Amino acid sequence: MKLSNFTYDLPKDLLAEYPSDQRDESKLMVLHRDSKKIEHKLFKDVIDYFNDGDSFILNNTKVFPARLMGNKEKTGAKIEVFLLRELNRNQRLWDVLVDPARKIRIGNKLYFGDDDSLVAEVIDNTTSRGRTLRFLYDGSYDEFREKLLELGQTPLPKYIKRSEEGFDKERYQTIYAKNEGAVAAPTAGLHFSKHLLKRLQIKGINLGEITLHVGLGTFSPVEVEDLSKHKMDSEELIIDEKAISLVNNTKKNKNKICAVGTTVMRGLESSVSSMGTLNPYAGWTHKFIFPPYKFSIADSLITNFHMPKSTLLMMVSAFCGHDFMMEAYELAVKEKYRFYSYGDAMLII
Repeated sequence: MKLSNFTYDLPKDLLAEYPSDQRDESKLMVLHRDSKKIEHKLFKDVIDYFNDGDSFILNNTKVFPARLMGNKEKTGAKIEVFLLRELNRNQRLWDVLVDPARKIRIGNKLYFGDDDSLVAEVIDNTTSRGRTLRFLYDGSYDEFREKLLELGQTPLPKYIKRSEEGFDKERYQTIYAKNEGAVAAPTAGLHFSKHLLKRLQIKGINLGEITLHVGLGTFSPVEVEDLSKHKMDSEELIIDEKAISLVNNTKKNKNKICAVGTTVMRGLESSVSSMGTLNPYAGWTHKFIFPPYKFSIADSLITNFHMPKSTLLMMVSAFCGHDFMMEAYELAVKEKYRFYSYGDAMLII
């Protein structure tokens, strides 16, 4: 498979600028891999495809307000800083992206907040856009983190051209988010409402959780035609004993395992034993899944509609079958499904 196999025409008006009115009432396209049948449903109908003893695995990562708007010393130029990863808690070092990058040099100071109450100094240029910042703040570490939360904005994807609105803080977060660390939402999970989760549990469907802190590497463009040459950025992954037990027992009982999102699918596939069971994991994964690939854990996948040439589209192709996926995407465009983070969903079974 080559990069050029993953392109399609996506009209700009199908990129979802806003979430659906109700989380579980976005559209749902259901793809049956065996029969190649395609159905059009609402997301809350997902419950009809699973039974007592089946398991949904969720990504409980929580998005933190990673976008800071600052000013450069002396010139006052507006600089957007996107927090990527905390490098050193005591020294308050962070890997960040800056925009516009060309204006920032080592030694520059950036000021944040109306009263310039937070200052950062650029101490390293790591990539063409990336930087390492040292935050200068007099208070305790907890006070420093509170200041970041206070000044930070929801890290909406770049394709959303509008400014952050009040509902974004809640809607660009799954209702089961708990472990802070993601700079982008695991968007398949955005469709679940409390009511739908309760209905799933009443039906006897198990809900398990892993943590994969979504980084921008998931969305970084693939720039090589030969996919085997693409390197994914690492993302932190935690799979605990509770999740292991649920997944392995579900497999043993020959029930279905549904990965809620490509992040969950990648997380599960990052920790498979030689026996095809799930192992505990606490570390980093840079697993890149593209066709052909044999999946070991989940036999169904909930996911959103992804951008052309994205690593997410490549994983869906590996799970669904390339021709069937491209047929589904062509139909999604024709039927005006909404694409990307705030868009509609697909269930592949």
